[in-house]
Order: sequence, then C-alpha cells, then structure tokens
Amino acid sequence: AAHAAADPSSSPTANPSARADPGYGGPGRAGHGRGGPGHGDFSGEFAQQLAEKLGIDQSKVSDALKEIREANRPTARPSAAPSTSPSERPSRPDRATRDAQLAKQLAEKLGIDEAKVTKALEEIRTDRQADRAAALKCRLDAAVKAGTLTQAEVDAVTKAVEKGVISGR
Repeated sequence: AAHAAADPSSSPTANPSARADPGYGGPGRAGHGRGGPGHGDFSGEFAQQLAEKLGIDQSKVSDALKEIREANRPTARPSAAPSTSPSERPSRPDRATRDAQLAKQLAEKLGIDEAKVTKALEEIRTDRQADRAAALKCRLDAAVKAGTLTQAEVDAVTKAVEKGVISGR
C-alpha cells in the first residue's frame, strides 16, 4: 500500500471522513467497513476475494451471498419503542457465531467443504485487518508530519486500536 504522505491529495483535512482517498479503508472502499460481509458487498470485492480463495466463479459466490442475505433478513423491523428495554430486544449473535453461520450456509449453497470456506473467510478478514492497520499508520504518520498529532498521541491511538478500545477505521 502506498504511504499517504507521498500523496498530496491525502493530507489531513478538517473533515477526515469526507476524504475520497480509497486507500484509507473507509466507505469509499468496496468491501471495507460497512461494505463487508453481511452489508451488501455481494458482487464486489468481497465476493471476488472469496471466489478466488475458493477457486470458483464470482457470480456463484455473489448469488449464494445474496440468497443467504435474503434468507436471513428479518421479516419485521425491530421495535424502536421507548418502552422496549435493551434486555427485551433481540440480541445479535457475536461475530464468531455470525461467521460460523455464514461459512456453513455458503458451504451448503456452493457444495464446498465448510472448513475451506471458514479458512477463506478468516484469510479475508485477516487481510482486511492488515490493510486497515497499514492505512491507519499512514494517516497517523501524516498527522505527525503535519503537526496535527504528536508521536506520543499516535502511540496512544495505536495502542488503543491494538487493544480493541477504539476502531482503527
């Protein structure tokens, strides 16, 4: 990945979330952030990566992902009534449970061994986490260079991301 400081268009702005730089891993980058698994990136980068890792046609993966999404779509919107306490609201399964469910459903729809699908999903997640970490490092390095942050502040942010206190997106 190219270092953000080398690209003058990626210098820090007053509104960093409005950047159009696709290398930072934000909303403009297909398959990252909210565009990843479960969020509609069924014919884009995620489907392509998964198809490559599984050695099958991308359209088959896209179709299977769309079918799974439709099958798992809630039939009714959750009640947002103030009287509904958090303990009464349906809970969302944790990431590991959702990933295992996705791997099982994909394996069934594609006729592929579940362990192979699980491994592919884990590799994609690991690759994306590494991409986000590299993009964050570039943004933080640029902030130090611009005088926006000190190295001590960058070190604190980096530690918070590594410990899961904040997201590095």
